[in-house]
Amino acid sequence: MLYENLEVWKRSRALAIQVYQTLSHCRDFGFKDQITRSALSVPSNIAEGCERMSGKERRRFLDIAKGSIGEFKTQADIGIAVGFIPDEIGKRWLAEASELSKMLKGLIRSVKD
Repeated sequence: MLYENLEVWKRSRALAIQVYQTLSHCRDFGFKDQITRSALSVPSNIAEGCERMSGKERRRFLDIAKGSIGEFKTQADIGIAVGFIPDEIGKRWLAEASELSKMLKGLIRSVKD
């Protein structure tokens, strides 16, 4: 399974890039560090899982990616509420994160032992 061919990896990578670019000037370094790390974790764990040899290991890393997208959604929601993330951008991120979560759920179910 080549992760570079997976739509969920491509889209989560694009989301992580958007997060880094949008928040590059955010002065709350704790918030910026946390949300960029959760966004970066999604495509990174998809890639790591796809490089694993066993289905059990693959699922484990995909589960971590799914957890990271949930973490990202919470941080984006809070970032919108406190004014770190513009409403329109934040709503797009939340919608994309929900779609990525569904895609990961399907991918996890498809992984065989």
